[in-house]
Amino acid sequence: MSVIRHHIPEEMLVAYAAGTLPHAFSVVVASHVSMCAACRASLEAHQTIGGMLLEDMAPVAVSDGLKSNLLSHLDDPFRPDPVYRKSGVLPGPVMAALKGRPPRWKKLGMGVCQDILSEGPEGSVRLLYIPPGQAVPDHSHGGLELTLVLQGSFQDATGRYGVGDLEIANEDLEHTPVADAGDPCICLAATDAPLRFRAFVPRLLQPLFRI
Repeated sequence: MSVIRHHIPEEMLVAYAAGTLPHAFSVVVASHVSMCAACRASLEAHQTIGGMLLEDMAPVAVSDGLKSNLLSHLDDPFRPDPVYRKSGVLPGPVMAALKGRPPRWKKLGMGVCQDILSEGPEGSVRLLYIPPGQAVPDHSHGGLELTLVLQGSFQDATGRYGVGDLEIANEDLEHTPVADAGDPCICLAATDAPLRFRAFVPRLLQPLFRI
């Protein structure tokens, strides 16, 4: 596996550990953590602190059974996902979102495909397949977008992203991601608002593609 250079921000790990991160973003964070030893160690630290805080909250009415169950999960180390090690592409959280089925790729044009794993009021999460050398149409963002590389790599104005790297794009970023030569680029992408495409055709097709 390539060296992971782009990681989860600390505040996002804290929200994930606390269970307050929206579902779409949680799938991406869980997938990155299953691939990244550094973020896994940081998450374990936050979970340990959370466990200590629970132990200090004696006056709060929490049943012994519930407290023991929570603490047992916090003490269980977060290990690299065996599904990722086996397949080399899809981490366990993605397989869980797929419910064991293979991706059902829907064409978006120019060889780019997607499979929407879930969508709702808080956001959507999808798999993207981008052929080597192909670009995703130039766009900005109505909110936050997390993009995790599962296979291959891509580049944009902010740099290069390889397997395990996480790009975080906000409303200030307008970019045109381009897949590198070699393997097709497969990404896991989550958004909490629709993208803002510059070109007319992507804007026209956007409601159909739900992106």
